[in-house]
Amino acid sequence: MAQDTAKDRIHLPLEIAFLALLALLWGSSYLFIKVSVAEIPPVTLIATRVSIAAIVISTVVAWRGEAFPRDAKSWRMLWVQAFLNSIGAWTLLAWGQQFVDSGLSSVLNSTSPLFVFLFTVMLTRHERAGPLRLLGAALGMLGIVLIVGVDALKGVGNQTAGQLAVLVSAMLFGIAAIYGRKFTHLSATVIAAGTMIMASATLIPIALILERPWTLVPSTKALVAALTLGVFCTSFALMIYFRLVKTLGSMGAASQSYLRAGVGVALGV
Repeated sequence: MAQDTAKDRIHLPLEIAFLALLALLWGSSYLFIKVSVAEIPPVTLIATRVSIAAIVISTVVAWRGEAFPRDAKSWRMLWVQAFLNSIGAWTLLAWGQQFVDSGLSSVLNSTSPLFVFLFTVMLTRHERAGPLRLLGAALGMLGIVLIVGVDALKGVGNQTAGQLAVLVSAMLFGIAAIYGRKFTHLSATVIAAGTMIMASATLIPIALILERPWTLVPSTKALVAALTLGVFCTSFALMIYFRLVKTLGSMGAASQSYLRAGVGVALGV
């Protein structure tokens, strides 16, 4: 245990750098979602996002010579992770952003660490969650409000359904960070690829039935935004995210939401 702690301390600056990079990638996703969802319906957009990511990350898995799990239990776990992290969370976020201002959306979606703290204290207790962590989560949330601007909170109560969707997506992100620690037997790259494969298998049929994507004629701008969302904000970001869940823990990985909110607002402006 002492050796693991020492190892974590040695690599902490590197993990913090990865955390900042993840915040940059996911923070920019608000902009690309806003651009894409104006012309591409939310389920189709997220189905496209996860399908691109499934192809890219599976290619990385093959290039690294890693193997996918062969047992049904692991794939069931990957589907649960896919639902929490993408099928449910990303679809709700994309749908909610049709109605919610980007500033308020950033604030609401930055509550993930608070949900992680609450679930850790009340249910899982998988890692320490003392008063200092609660204070840190609260101060982080206050910082986001100050960065985004208090005026963003004036929209609370308007377009309630959209705001609730964004808030529930943050809750799912928080649960995903906790659940992701179960994958001790798989590498971060395999977890990322597996979740995207399961998300694609679920969302593509739903998009075909509900939104008839073959009838869409999106602009080049929307297509480029969707492609960027899939390659950079999803493929690369997820491989970093699952690494951080293993190294920094669920609270640490979820804390990138504080950083990404500032990135999202800056790019939105």
